[in-house]
Amino acid sequence: MSDQTDLDYIVAHSKARAFYPTYERKEELQHQTHYCPGCGHGMVHKMVAQAIDELGIQDRTILISPVGCSVFAYYYFDVGNVQAAHGRAPAVATAVKRTRPESIVISYQGDGDLAAIGSAEILHAANRGENISVIFVNNAIYSMTGGQMAPTTLMGQASTTSPGGRTPAEGYPLHICELLATLEAPVYLERVALGNNKQVAQAARAVRKAIENQVNGLGFSLVEVLSPCPTIWKMSAVEAQRWIHDVMEKTFVPRVYRDRTQTAEARPAPGPAISLEKVPAMLGVAAKETPAAFAGEGAATAEIDWQVRIAGFGGQGVLLLGEMMAEAGLDAGLEVSWLPSYGPEMRSGTSNCHVRLAREPIDSPLVGHPHVLVAMNEPSLHKFGSSVRRGGWVLYNGDDVPPECERRDVHIVARSFTHLADELGDARAANMVALGAVLEIAQVLPEASVDHALGRLVKSPRWLDLDARALTRGREVLREWRGEVCHAE
Repeated sequence: MSDQTDLDYIVAHSKARAFYPTYERKEELQHQTHYCPGCGHGMVHKMVAQAIDELGIQDRTILISPVGCSVFAYYYFDVGNVQAAHGRAPAVATAVKRTRPESIVISYQGDGDLAAIGSAEILHAANRGENISVIFVNNAIYSMTGGQMAPTTLMGQASTTSPGGRTPAEGYPLHICELLATLEAPVYLERVALGNNKQVAQAARAVRKAIENQVNGLGFSLVEVLSPCPTIWKMSAVEAQRWIHDVMEKTFVPRVYRDRTQTAEARPAPGPAISLEKVPAMLGVAAKETPAAFAGEGAATAEIDWQVRIAGFGGQGVLLLGEMMAEAGLDAGLEVSWLPSYGPEMRSGTSNCHVRLAREPIDSPLVGHPHVLVAMNEPSLHKFGSSVRRGGWVLYNGDDVPPECERRDVHIVARSFTHLADELGDARAANMVALGAVLEIAQVLPEASVDHALGRLVKSPRWLDLDARALTRGREVLREWRGEVCHAE
């Protein structure tokens, strides 16, 4: 043995390069995944990673991972990763593939994700023939959330929400491959199983084929994998594999449901994106005139990224305040985002929004550490006051700041915008008073752009006049402020 060289040894199996060397989700368990012993996700992950290696596409691959047991897939695959909301992986995959057509986009989903809340997403992605590869892991149960009945749960199968076994009253198991096979567009649909070693080998071939079809530009491919779930099924790993072969396959028959791989032609590459300037003319809409006063003013030339959080009760005009800033930013030629969040109540519920104004494209609409917080009530001040970045501003709709909300590293302006608006004629204009103060602080929006946005969003002449005066009053409040409450340090 000592005379042999390294070339005498052939490694038959090794960890796929498409996996990270270590998994950093938990510091003490970087050598293993979070999956239960016997779970099929580990096997399917390996199939996907090996296919990526064999096809040489690691640098081009983008994995869309879902909500479900495989929610942490991005900790394992050393590829581009995008986390999608529950059921929305096909829609996200569509967007990624269309914007990055050179990429290989793999949507990875479980049955509770794809066949339930995501059923419309997968149906329409398949019907459009999107050039993506979908790996659908079917274990007939909601595993991550404790074993509730899924759309794929078998007739008579017990779950936490069907303890006596599924009956026709709960509907029948949903057959995804059969359903998608009624559509014209899909190129390749196959159901495989992990019931024994022979089936595992066939599943690996199917997964590779689905991904290779995308490499060749052929269109939509989906592989459904019947996968064991020993923990929720309350079986040993061996029993779970046998259950797939002996029971599950009677309902979900493994076979090829569509294969046009040999006859399908490569889909044409998408053409160049349409210039946004041409869209109004295509729709027969006159292009919006940008006021001449905007040219060369304020934010038109400055490098900025202003982040604002506005919060209060429903009915205080919180969302309109943010929308005004976003609309004015658009008129000023800025990149903008406006993200509203509100409860179901028409009045007295919570309401807040995130606003960003920038010269460069905005990476996320979320505002975690705002330059300016507008707190229209005390609960909002308590909730968001600590998030304001050092040196930032807090505008509080009240006469006095609660002692527990005071900070020495930010500017805090406490004035009753409601009272000031009432003096102008209507307390409901308090949001415009606050907006005037924000505009005076930020100095990134030309007055002409604000006036133009106000005219579009407010149609009533009475309110248009009142809001204009409220904006002016808010600017005056800020100019009058001398830092009596608190100074930034």
